[in-house]
Amino acid sequence: MLNVIKREGHSHTEFCPHGSGDDVELMIQKAIRLGFKEYSITEHAPLPAGFSKMYAGIPTGLSEASMAASDLDAYFAKTDLMRKKYADQIKIHVGFEIDYLPDFTDWTRAFLNEYGPQTDDNILSVHFMKGRDGKFWCVDDTTTDFKEGLLSQFTSSQALYAAYFEQVLASANVDFGQYAPNRIGHMTLIKKFQDYFHLDRQFSSANLQKVAEILEALKRNHLELDLNAAGLYKQYCNEQYPSYSIIKMAKKLEIPFVYGSDAHSIDDIGRGYNGLISLVE
Repeated sequence: MLNVIKREGHSHTEFCPHGSGDDVELMIQKAIRLGFKEYSITEHAPLPAGFSKMYAGIPTGLSEASMAASDLDAYFAKTDLMRKKYADQIKIHVGFEIDYLPDFTDWTRAFLNEYGPQTDDNILSVHFMKGRDGKFWCVDDTTTDFKEGLLSQFTSSQALYAAYFEQVLASANVDFGQYAPNRIGHMTLIKKFQDYFHLDRQFSSANLQKVAEILEALKRNHLELDLNAAGLYKQYCNEQYPSYSIIKMAKKLEIPFVYGSDAHSIDDIGRGYNGLISLVE
């Protein structure tokens, strides 16, 4: 099932430490030129302070993963200004891309209770999973951390996928309260380095069963699915998130898709839109 309104549903801003620094206003202006009718600003929400003790990998994988808590007031001031300034040209949604961290669900729920009233569109994503030494490692930062922290702990690509899907399934079933995220982000991000490490391109029957469980949870919990273009433009991925096999399964369940460029720069806005939409029409 497709949201028929031309919508940019996943984008970042100058508040993202690993982004380009491009002003969100210029990104919105490009979306308007491309004919988008709705635009979601979904900056990476701050991570829990205690998470640093459970993180492993290069320091920037943590320090540059999300916006700073000290920027929240400025973030909402800027997004509120954008909503008002462009109200007659495009409908702007504001929220966060929230990290699902199984050890910090209470913190995340409290964060959403505090800041959720100022949002109307939030994405829930898995960027970190437990690996070597029982620590959290970043799924999509560097090939070195991916290999040493995650891939080294699993006997095969399929075992790695299974662990990732278990975490995605858990995220889809958590009750985050009144302001819970309404969409699951880049469901197959675990494949970002698939070409570099020659990971299996297709999912095993066992993993497709896990995918089916995730999709049933999305259906049951009235969650949308991020139709994310970013992987198409990653050097070692070259595939949208989620994979086409999952798109077909989700279509059968009539799970709503929302296109997202996952833009971190002006150039990213709208990339892959027509091709991705053709997969779900």
